[in-house]
Order: sequence, then structure tokens, then C-alpha cells
Amino acid sequence: MCTFAESEDPYCLRQGESARLLAGHPWRRFVVIGDSVAEGLAEPVPGYSEVQLADRLAGELSAAAPDFEYRNLGHRGLRTREIRARQLRPALDFRPDLALVVCGGNDAFPATYRPDGVDAELRAMVTALLAAGADVITVGLYNVSYSPSPAIADWLRPGLRTRMQTLSEHTAAIAAELGTLHLNLTAHPAATDPDMFSSDGRHGNARSDAIAVAEAVRLLGAHIATGHVSRP
Repeated sequence: MCTFAESEDPYCLRQGESARLLAGHPWRRFVVIGDSVAEGLAEPVPGYSEVQLADRLAGELSAAAPDFEYRNLGHRGLRTREIRARQLRPALDFRPDLALVVCGGNDAFPATYRPDGVDAELRAMVTALLAAGADVITVGLYNVSYSPSPAIADWLRPGLRTRMQTLSEHTAAIAAELGTLHLNLTAHPAATDPDMFSSDGRHGNARSDAIAVAEAVRLLGAHIATGHVSRP
């Protein structure tokens, strides 16, 4: 159980930090595609915002841009090939200038995970969004094998840990290859804390979402500072 609130969490946004980092940002059309992490299934944690990850990031962006538009196409339970088949076209039709792609967890959870197939689907989605003029955020997921939930049997943890690490490494390699903004939550200092996970053993909780939002805002802020952002 987390022993402090978000305002005291050393990894979360400080007061005024988001406004400072995102001031004058150019993005006006933000789309999110992915699975349950994109949709938002994080359990509440006392002292932390209950607004889910993508919605909260959109809120931070919209606070700095009154004409900001947001669409979240994420849906629980989908594998990467299903996300591409069901969500990519609607995402492109939205004409985004910023896109968040969160996928692979449902592929890597079972032992049937085939990295090459997942990589091909992710690469196709990112390539299409970049070609449409969007800046793209990819995500190295928290490794849920560290969840203390009894929903994950101990004998399953070593294989799951390896698969989730492989997913993260492959996603990072695709991000480097294609030039996305990569949010590496797998390597975050808090990623192995037992109080980061929901009781289902498959998702982060409100604390992990708050940390992810902070890292995403800082990532976008650093990108803005370079001046190399897509324009409508």
C-alpha cells in the first residue's frame, strides 16, 4: 500500500510543472490507440487522481490549448494486430498531430507471444501515423511480472518477466528506428515497487498512471524545447 499522496510523490508532477513544460505547445488533435492501458483500467489509490492515463495526459495538454481536441480509441483485451485492424483507420481519419500508441501487453502476457509479428504491426501503425504528420508517442510498459497480485502464479513470473522485457526492448528499438517519442516506463525507478499495480495483476494503478503522466509531460516538454515538432 502506498504510504504517501501524489503531491508528495517524488516521481509525480510538481505544482505548475506541466503548465511550464507544455506552454505554447503546438498540438491540437490528440488521438490514442491501444488496449486497456490506453482505455484506462487503473485501480484507485488514496491520495492520487482517479483520472486515467490517456484522459489525464489529454487534460494536461488541453489546459495549455483551449482549442485542443482529443479522441481515445483504446479498448481492453485487444492484441496488437486487432488494434491496427480496428483503430488505425479511425485514428488517421481524426487527422491527429499527436498520437499515443499503447500495445503489446496482451500479446506478451501468454507464452504464445511472437515478437516479430507484434513488431510488424506496431511498425505499420507508427509509420502510418508519422506519414500523416503526427508526432507519435510509443510506450515501454511497466513489467507486470513485478505485481504482487496472487492472480499471477509464482511459476509464471520468470517467463512473463522475460516476455515483457522483450516487448519493451523491441518497442524501444522500433521507436529509435522510426523516430518516435518513446516513453520508457519499464526502466522507471519505481517500476518494480509493489504499490504500482492493480490487484488483477495485469495493470498499473493510479500511482503508476500519475508517474506515467509526469514522464509523458516531461518527454513532450523536452521535445518542445528542441523545436522539432510536427505542425498542422
